[in-house]
Amino acid sequence: MPILTLLYAPGDRPDRVVKALGSQADVVAVDLEDAVAAPRKTEACDHAAELLKDMDRPVQVRINHPSTPWYAEDVAMVDALPDMVDVRCPKVESANQVRDLASAMPGRALHLLVESALGVEHAFELATAAPEVVSIGLGEADLRSDLQVLDDAGLAWARSRIVTAARAAGLPSPMMSVYTHLHDEAGLIASCRTGRTLGFLGRAAIHPSQLAPIRDAFLPSPEEVERARTVMERVAAGESVGVGVFVLEDGSFLDRAMVEQARTVLEVARRHRE
Repeated sequence: MPILTLLYAPGDRPDRVVKALGSQADVVAVDLEDAVAAPRKTEACDHAAELLKDMDRPVQVRINHPSTPWYAEDVAMVDALPDMVDVRCPKVESANQVRDLASAMPGRALHLLVESALGVEHAFELATAAPEVVSIGLGEADLRSDLQVLDDAGLAWARSRIVTAARAAGLPSPMMSVYTHLHDEAGLIASCRTGRTLGFLGRAAIHPSQLAPIRDAFLPSPEEVERARTVMERVAAGESVGVGVFVLEDGSFLDRAMVEQARTVLEVARRHRE
């Protein structure tokens, strides 16, 4: 099922986690990593264990990196949670790292975050490292620093690379990384629309106020929905009489290769407009 919004909440702030769980976010990501200072890591892990022990909505836990002293504790905690709690894996660079985590928690869904030049170079290898991998995306704050880029133009190749790797691996279109300018709604919307043209679907948020703009930016327009319906209807009708290529009223050609994109448009519209 396509998701459009993921809301981060710091694990050491149980009040914010509770608020996030009650929000309209499609998924809540309880963050034990970047949002939590070192002295509060164990406390955050304990809070997450208590708050998520009976979880009945989509949740991810962003654990700490394997190189840190908190990794084993995070993994053990998440492994004891309900199966619907997924793992958000930061700073992934090697397939072995992915396979080690999958072996530690077999069957639990893994969402990989690529946050370095090396990770981008290995994107497809990471996306196909284990059957537990269900998504791959960018962590752009760290990636900007690693690449030493000054604006979004410097991220264009990495963004396209991650979209291509995800789709080549048979994974869903990736979500965009967070937009850190909390009070710049116009900039958020414009950034989301740009991301959508690059093949991203949905976005992570750092505050509930960002959820509605993200959702609206990624929702297909009524015109897109109508066109998708036309695609599905024409292809179905063509298949019944052995015709494979069509011309729409606007003069554009249509073939079966467009069906998957049309199906996604209709599914997103159905899921998020109902």
